[in-house]
Amino acid sequence: MLGQELAYVALVTKDKDRAADLLGRLLGLKRSDLDDGNGGRVPVFAIGESALALFEPGHAAVDGETRAGVHHLALTAGDLAAGQQAAQAAGIAAIGTPHTSLGGRCRIALDPAATAGVRTFITEPIAIDRGTAPLIERLDHLGVASADNAAAIAGWNGRLKRPIESQQTDIETMIPVESFTSDTHGVIYHTRPPVVVGGLRVAFITVGDTDLEFLQNFDPHQPGHVDHGSAGSTRQDQGAIARFVASRGPGLHHVAMKTSDIDAVLRGLDAAGVQVIDKKGRPGSRAGLIGFVHPQAMGGVLLHFDERP
Repeated sequence: MLGQELAYVALVTKDKDRAADLLGRLLGLKRSDLDDGNGGRVPVFAIGESALALFEPGHAAVDGETRAGVHHLALTAGDLAAGQQAAQAAGIAAIGTPHTSLGGRCRIALDPAATAGVRTFITEPIAIDRGTAPLIERLDHLGVASADNAAAIAGWNGRLKRPIESQQTDIETMIPVESFTSDTHGVIYHTRPPVVVGGLRVAFITVGDTDLEFLQNFDPHQPGHVDHGSAGSTRQDQGAIARFVASRGPGLHHVAMKTSDIDAVLRGLDAAGVQVIDKKGRPGSRAGLIGFVHPQAMGGVLLHFDERP
């Protein structure tokens, strides 16, 4: 059967040692080094019930991908053949043939057209050290640049039966103000109705002990500007998603970790010389506080933290 567990998430990083140091030494995630299926070893970090695996650009396990980022996720199946049959019964075809990969386990890919562009594998269970970290609880979510949230819901909720955690709309508005200044009558201000300058449709779908956060551009005529060195806004987030879909197509975009004390995590990373975009938590989705690490600190992988009820 195709289980509910998320076995691991594969990250492609241009600086594996630096990313491993951040995840292991600075964040305290327990590390295991597993066979990569090609005679090498891959650092894998336990986080909640799942794991993060670090691959160098061009590695066979990430289909030779040379661009940094979140590449794929793998769902656990106790029996690979049964898991493949369960996916096919749900209307999601497997592509290619089973092959040995992370931890010496067999895996097979699912058709990304049926998973809203999210590269997804079914894998036999991997064995890693499940030690816990002091401030990191689990993966909060995996951000997905989405071209069609309805298709994402149809695939992950309708076919794979993963529950919808919540849906929301994020909008940034501008309030135009006119002023009429007279040397006799003084100044009169007139406020016009708000104008939407950026927005995202968001759907959270639970997979294992985390969520997939599908982010769909709300206004295709306003791609926006992306400044990777400063704290984002809804308009900037919209721009990042629109640009990602335009250049790479829909797919996994970023990783978010759930923490009980976001300010302590960001303060610790900043003190250790890690380039952080936010030095303290700021308001984000689902009544939480968020804070981002600069992508360069993870070799091109976008990472942020989330503290929420």
